[in-house]
Formats: sequence, C-alpha cells, structure tokens
Amino acid sequence: MTPIQPLIDRFLDHLKFERRVSDHTVSAYRIDLLRLQEFAVQRKIQSIARLAPPQARLFAAGLRHLNLSSRSIARTLSAARSFYKFLIREGEGKTNPFEGISTPRGERKLPRTLNIEQAAQLVMITPDSDLTFRDRAILELLYSSGLRLSEIERSNVCDVDLADRTMTILGKGGKTRIVPVGRHAITAIKSWLQRRQALVSNIEEKALFVSRSGNRLGARAIQKRVEYWAKRQGLDRSVHPHMLRHSFASHMLESSSDLRAVQELLGHSDISTTQVYTHLDFQHLAKVYDKAHPRARRRK
Repeated sequence: MTPIQPLIDRFLDHLKFERRVSDHTVSAYRIDLLRLQEFAVQRKIQSIARLAPPQARLFAAGLRHLNLSSRSIARTLSAARSFYKFLIREGEGKTNPFEGISTPRGERKLPRTLNIEQAAQLVMITPDSDLTFRDRAILELLYSSGLRLSEIERSNVCDVDLADRTMTILGKGGKTRIVPVGRHAITAIKSWLQRRQALVSNIEEKALFVSRSGNRLGARAIQKRVEYWAKRQGLDRSVHPHMLRHSFASHMLESSSDLRAVQELLGHSDISTTQVYTHLDFQHLAKVYDKAHPRARRRK
C-alpha cells in the first residue's frame, strides 16, 4: 500500500515553496486531503496513487452526505484534482481519477460591504498615541488600495513609494503588482513612519507595520484592531479587513464602471472573480431606480 501521508506532505510543500500559495490555502488543502486520506483508509485502498475513477466518484458522492456546503465540496474536489495532477507530474500516478467529476454549483454569496459613509466613519480616527497612528494608517491603506490581509501583513517599508503615491504588493502565488495609494492613506503612512522607529528595537526590521514589541504585526492582530475600531467608531456591525477590500472594489466599480481596472487593482487573475462586484453595483443602481423613477415609486 502506497502511504498517502508522505505524498500529501510533498504536495503541500510543492504548494508552499514552489507555487508560493498562502499559508491559509495550504491549511485548507490539508483539511480537504485529510478527507481523502480517511476515505482511503476506510476503503482499504491498496494504492492511493492509483485510485480508480469509480472510487473517486464514490468519494465525491460521500462528500454530499457530510452536510458540507456546495463551496466546500467544490474546494475538496479541486484539491483532490490538483493533488493527482501533482502525482502524475512526479511519476507517482498515471491518470487523474477526478478529471470529469462535476462539482456542485452553489449560489454565490455576495460579499458584505460598508457604504461610503460607513467606510469614511471607520477610517476617520483621531490618533493619540504611536499605536493609534499605526492603526489609522492600516485602516486607510486597507480601504485606499483594497489590499488582502496577507498582503498588508507582509508589507515592508521599502514597498511604499511616498513620492509616487504607489505601493508594490506581493500577492497570491508570489505575483507582484503596483497599486495607487490615496492621498489620505499617504498622509497617514507618513505620520506613522515618523513614530515607527520609536517602537522598532531591531534596526533591521523591514515590516511596515509593527507591534508594541517592535516585531512584524501579525494577521490576527490586524483583524483585532479593525474589529476594535469598528466598535470604537460606532459602526453597528462586525467589520473585518476583507470587508474593506470588498468595499474598495464596490465603491470603485460604482464610480468608474471599469471592471478590468478593478480586476488589476485587486490582483485577480480571473475576471470572473471580480464580476461578483457587478452584482453589488446592480443592487445599488436598482435602489436608485426604485427611488427615482416615476413609474417605480410607490404612491404615498
């Protein structure tokens, strides 16, 4: 019997070190492939590298009985398909048993966003300490440039061009892009950089945003600061960093209607990922129509 765990470990190392996917994606693939491992053990499959198509279909059918969402099932099957592509490339397998297995189509949920007034309310904090100057810069940058949490976490001081008002971003899969940074975000970053050195104990620390101890600020800490300021600024809803990215995309699309430009700014490799924001834009237009058009308004 071909041990599956070493094969999975090799595949995950390939994702992390060769394809340079995020730690979050690697963890998700690990969970998905653990289901495949459990299936192989339960079915006493002699060689996981030579899984037969009927066994793959049986595995896919079993996922539907685990009360998983359509999105989770689709992701698990995608992970299995990628795993077997890797095995074929490595000479461990000959065919991909998951090719041709359809994935369920679930209804795509629209991302939650802040409206323009709420976004402005969140970022307009009055700093009174080094750390609040940092937090204001984080909030302004998240909303100004639509960065992912992982992107702002690994940003370095040298990535920001204050004169040119741009920032070089290392995105998913190790892809780099240059994004514009708004005037208010540039002002906030300048103010933070004047105070950053007072917290940094190691002069070789490259991180743009550091913690109280002077080390790179982690993703969870950034999430907590966004949640804290959402409550502090009086927003009556839970706010997370990705909501600011969604808000950035939605507001840009409302103003410009340029889907391709928004795709480039967000760093989406596939425009279909960006198209979800067109639904948000349509909802906004529909509300305007309902309020404004004389044949749509209800008589009082």
